[in-house]
Formats: sequence, C-alpha cells, structure tokens
Amino acid sequence: MKEESTAAGDASPQLERVRTVAVLGSSGGNLRSHGGDDPHRLLSGVGRQAAAAGFELVDVQFVAASASMDGISADTSAQLWTVSADGVPFAYVDGTLDEVNTAVREQDAILAERIRAGEVDGLIIMSADPTDVNAQALAAAAEAGLPVAGTGGSSLAQAQQLGVRMVTVSGTTGTTSTTRAVAYVSGLARHWSVKYRPVLGGSSSGPAGADGPGAEAPAWRRISIRGIMVGSIPAFIALALVLAVSRIPGADFLAPVFDLLLASLPVVVSVVAARRVSGLDEVGVVAGALAGILAQEGGILGGLVSGILAGLVAPTIIRWTLARRFPATTANIVTGAFAGLVPGLLVYFALAPFTSLLGDWVKAGIESAVDFSPLLAGALAGLAMWPAIIGGVYHSVILPLVLLEMGEKGHSFFGAIDMVSLVMVSFGITLANVVRSRTSGERALAGSGSAVNVFFGTFVEASYPFMFGDKRVFAIALVAATAGGTVVGITGAEASAYLPAFVAPFISTTTWGMVLAMAVAFAIAFAATLVLNIVVTRKRQDDAVEAPPV
Repeated sequence: MKEESTAAGDASPQLERVRTVAVLGSSGGNLRSHGGDDPHRLLSGVGRQAAAAGFELVDVQFVAASASMDGISADTSAQLWTVSADGVPFAYVDGTLDEVNTAVREQDAILAERIRAGEVDGLIIMSADPTDVNAQALAAAAEAGLPVAGTGGSSLAQAQQLGVRMVTVSGTTGTTSTTRAVAYVSGLARHWSVKYRPVLGGSSSGPAGADGPGAEAPAWRRISIRGIMVGSIPAFIALALVLAVSRIPGADFLAPVFDLLLASLPVVVSVVAARRVSGLDEVGVVAGALAGILAQEGGILGGLVSGILAGLVAPTIIRWTLARRFPATTANIVTGAFAGLVPGLLVYFALAPFTSLLGDWVKAGIESAVDFSPLLAGALAGLAMWPAIIGGVYHSVILPLVLLEMGEKGHSFFGAIDMVSLVMVSFGITLANVVRSRTSGERALAGSGSAVNVFFGTFVEASYPFMFGDKRVFAIALVAATAGGTVVGITGAEASAYLPAFVAPFISTTTWGMVLAMAVAFAIAFAATLVLNIVVTRKRQDDAVEAPPV
C-alpha cells in the first residue's frame, strides 16, 4: 500500500521510494528580471537540484510571457513550458497569454486530480497564480497537506490564504535561478529529512544529471588556473589596446585609463575565479568583485587567490543559510557579501604582500633571464613554443606567464614570443600553402587559417595539418620560431598575444624590434614552406609523367 505522504509525512525518515514533485509558476513580474526570461535554464536548474536530492519532477506548468506580468495585457505573447521524460524543458503551447492561460487551467485540473490520487508528494511554486490558473492544484495541495516551497511575494501570501502548507518562502529580489532552485529543494529535503547536497558548477542548461564533468564535484575540484586565466583574457587585451592607442600622438590622455585598467585586473581575475569555482552565477560574481577590490594591492596573484577563496566559501555559506531556513533573498545577500569580504580581507591584511612579491619575482625572473643572455633566452623561448602548445603546456604555463607579466606592466616578453614564434610562423606556413599548395583542398584550408592569424592573432592550430602531414614543415616551424625568438631577445621587445598582427608592434616596448622579429619569423616560415611545396609538387608531377601507362 502506498504510504500517505501528505498529512502524515511531516518529518518521517526517508523511505525507500522516490519523492514526486510538481512545479507551478510563471515568469512573473520581478522574477522575469531574475531568470524568468530564460525558462529553459530556470527549469533545468530546478530539475538538476531535484535530481540531486533524489526527487522526481512529475509535472511542470510554467507560463513564460514576453514581458513582465506587472500590468500585462491578455494579448501579450506567451508560452507554456514543461519538461520531457528525460528532464529537458520545452515549450508545448505558444500563443497569446489568454490562450496559454486556458491551456494551463486544463492542466491544472488534471494536476489537482493527481494530487488527490496521491501521485504528487510536494510542490514548487514560483510567481504562481493561486486565484486563477493554479487555483485547483493549490487547493488540492492544501486539502492534502502537501509541503510546498516557493518564491513570489504576493502570490505566496495568496497561497497561504488557501491553507497551502509552505515549508520555505522567499521573495525574488537578489536571487538567481540557481540559488532559488537550491532553496526550493533544500526546503523540501529538510521537510522530508532527505539528505541533499546542492549541485553547483557545470551547466544548468541541460537535463538534470547531465551537466558534464565536474558538475557534481566539490567546489575545489572546479579550480582551474588555466580556465580562470583564459576567461580573463578580454580584460588584458583591452589593456593592450588602450596602451597602443595611448601611444598615438595626441592620445596621451588615455594614460590614466591605462593605469586604472592595470590596477583593476586583479578584480577581473577574482570575478572570473569566484564565478567559476562557486558555481553560483551572479552571487559568485558579486563575491569575486568584493574580494578582488580588496585584493588589488596583491596584484594578479592576489586577485586569483581571493577569487578562488571566495568561490570555495560561497557554496558553504549558502548551504548553511538555507539549512537554517533563511529566505532565498537573504541567503543570496549573505553569501555574496561574506564570501567576498572574508577572503578579500584575508588577502588585504595578510596575503597581499606575499602575492605581490611572488608576482614581482616572476617578472624579475623573466627579466633576469633575458638580461643574462637576451639571445639565448629569446631563442629557447621561441624554440619551446610549438612543443608547448602541441603538448598542452601552453595554456597552463605560458599563457599565465604572459598574463602575469601584463598584469605587472601592460606588456610581456612571452607575449612578444607568442606573437612572433606562433602567430607569425603559422601565418607564414599557411600563406605559403595559399600561394603554392600541394592539393586543391589545402589552399582553402590555409586561406581561412592565414586570415585568422593575421587579423585576430590566434588560431595557430591552422598550421597543424601541414606540420603533422610533413615533419619537414614542423622542422621549418621550429627554425622560424627560434630565429624570431632570438630577435625578440636581442631587441628586448615585449608585447602581447591575441591581437591583430599589425597592432602588436604599436604596443611593444620597441616597435622596430617587434616588426623585425615578426618579419624574420614570417619570412623563414613562408619561404621555406613555399620552396618545400614547390619541390614536392614538382616531384609528384615528374613521378606521374614517368609512371608507365596502365
């Protein structure tokens, strides 16, 4: 006999069966600006947290309007969303709000019958309509004593007037789709005495339980220096562009802007780190920003440390607050504030001198190596670039060094090496294959790659097919990269990667030195690859002529 989960299920131990939950709601007024305008993500987040607690979503009725429902008209376009059997949200009714509401009323009657039949154990409501389209289901829930978790301000008050048994309530202001979903499921899990650990990180745009590697891992497993630094690149490129423009005669008024951006880089790194590690979206962003502001004196490494710590602290705080019945709004505010302040103050008062010193050591170490033997340092750095990027070392070692240097002074020795030994060498190889390719298919492949190399300063992988297809081309790349790196070392050029090739000299410490290094690397790669292609194609033609007829 099925156990009665309504009136008798207050806080009994978890039984050996799956708790069934239905979701009712709409994009609402305030909710629409807090995730209600993205029903797929919102419902995926709820499904994901429900699955983490072992709950099953048996019904979803979510009305998504194209505008805020505060003062909305019946002619406004809207959709009725539900989830498939495997938990993927989709819209199955599309029309005016009046038409969608008619469909919801029909589904509401069906859900009410399922509740009375004992097929639903609990409800989640978000900006629901207890007096109209959701009235029958909520009335049935009140009769059966079902536990209900929800957000929505005035709609919750109306639900409570019907006698609905609310186990957790909150407004919407200051919340996110993730933290609301955690609050809903935490309330139901606490009511049923079910062990529940929120699933944070990964993606909430797919079906529950299918969020990719690391989605259910502890926060510390989401720490990736490579991922954090790569995510921060746009800020560093903005810095480099401002530096380039500020060197144009008459544009020296941008010098204070450059200084401000340079000082703000730790904040950017901290935000990226906290958001990535916490898995809490906007809450992580706020915590990272607070921590980063306080950690600015610690440089890039100070921002990195403060952001990682904020990301580690945030999930713990939000779990703690929700376990103690804090409203979702308050839980968000407390989490964002304290997860930012505590690590930020730690770095500000204790760790900043050490992280700043470590950053200075990295910069000084690179400068000392170049000063000791500019030729040798440039040559070895250039030679190492292609094996590093092919072997997967570039993004975990070289790129962080580039960004650390740029965070100290706005330009980088390894940034110049990157542009010269990777981008210009790839450009030379691909352009040679445009001029004289071995097959017709290679010309089109090389053409798109060379354009990206020169205009965007990236996608050096475009030359991989040619290097991997002929070891002699790879040898040419190594020679050209070494030669270009040597010129970088001798001239003392420092610049940045991930910029158009024609911009790099203007942010370099020596324009002529950077131009010379880029020209040397390009010329060797282009000329040698072109000659090799000519030799190979002529040999093929000769072999074809000498081959006896079949």
